[in-house]
Amino acid sequence: MKQTILITGLCVGMLCGCANVQVDEYKRPEAPAKASWSQSAGPAVSATETISPRWWTEFRDPTLDALVAKAIAGNFDLKVLAGRIEVAGAQIDEVRAGALPSADLGIGSSLQKTTGQKFSKQTNLGAQVNWELDIWGKVEKGVQAQTAEFRATEAEWRAGYLQLVASVSTTYFQILQLDEQIEQQQRALSKNQQILRIYETMRSNGLLPETQVLRQRAENNRLSKELLELRRLRATSENALATLLGVPAGEFKVQPGRLQDRVRAPSVPAGLPLDLLARRPDVVAAEFRVLQAHDLVGQARLAQLPSIGLTGQGGTAAFKLGDLFRSFTLGLLPSINIPAFNPGIKARVKTSEAQVKVAEQDYRRSVIAAFEEVENALVNLDAHRQQYEELRMQVDQLKQVSAQTEAQLAAGMVSQLEVFENERSLLAAQLGLLAGHQQVLSDTVTLYKALGGGWGPVEVANARN
Repeated sequence: MKQTILITGLCVGMLCGCANVQVDEYKRPEAPAKASWSQSAGPAVSATETISPRWWTEFRDPTLDALVAKAIAGNFDLKVLAGRIEVAGAQIDEVRAGALPSADLGIGSSLQKTTGQKFSKQTNLGAQVNWELDIWGKVEKGVQAQTAEFRATEAEWRAGYLQLVASVSTTYFQILQLDEQIEQQQRALSKNQQILRIYETMRSNGLLPETQVLRQRAENNRLSKELLELRRLRATSENALATLLGVPAGEFKVQPGRLQDRVRAPSVPAGLPLDLLARRPDVVAAEFRVLQAHDLVGQARLAQLPSIGLTGQGGTAAFKLGDLFRSFTLGLLPSINIPAFNPGIKARVKTSEAQVKVAEQDYRRSVIAAFEEVENALVNLDAHRQQYEELRMQVDQLKQVSAQTEAQLAAGMVSQLEVFENERSLLAAQLGLLAGHQQVLSDTVTLYKALGGGWGPVEVANARN
């Protein structure tokens, strides 16, 4: 017995000396960094002051609030992501079960007939308990890895939630923009039809060539075609919104409205903190995947150590059922399994270590992509705000021109045709202002999404026992 223990100890010592079974503490991978956002000059503000968890309410539109609530409750993509969280949580218990004993119970009969002997029947009842002791923490490392997967799946749900709210918001803004565009397009078409009637009167009096009338008719055809296209886009955008809400397309309608009257863009504070980026769900998910890969390396290394198991057996057998419980046989079989030569275990360690490198690069890719998305959102929002102000001043000036032309028409200084031409220019500028307003709203949504959408900070680490 002593010799067996000595030989086993020597084997374990040799195995541990040849294999790397050290499990390192997790550290966040190094990733590209920067000092500040290029478009966010100003006194620093805290992350909680920058974006509230319900940031879409800052647009002050109750209809948008109701649409977001309906989408969160009914969107099927979000439900799929929630289902994946449930699966990942159940898999934690599945992995943890590897450290628990398992029991099997069996009952059977043996029927036998030998030539020249009587027919014999024996009934057997037996139970067996197997338990592999997790003395090195191999199963626990697997539980930690699956827990990291669970947390990554949770973060992916948050990312899907954030994408859903952004999509609902921008689609809703687009529908209201199209409503206003349709209204203004109808006005533009009406003005051009009046211009056409004036041209036709002038042509009949020999004051205008036929080509000018044909050119105006072609312009009216263009405006009519664009009006039909706007109505088509409005219908398809409404269908897209219905799908986001989890409602069959065509079964949901948005009441017509005016975007510029209903929705106002909130002001984004200057001095945005860089730690907002660490709240982005996709970045958090990518880091949890690094943690998962790190834990799987630890599990693979611990698999190189000997496993110790206990097997307990018990049973009874009898030729008659009445004698079945008269006597029992019990046994305990401890065992040590030493993976002295198992190429699969070595290969698994190398595979796990390679997967860590992949996960780390994917995390770095997520960080660098997040930097680009935030910077682009800041640049776009700043530029489109400035463009909106220029458009607003253009509309104000054209309104003054239109008012002055109306006064000149009353004094007989200009023709009705010139008034119509000025009004047509004003309508075109107002359409540009409307598009600029919608762009600023969408840019604000994109920025909130890029900065993590108000989610709280998340610590990426294994749970402490």
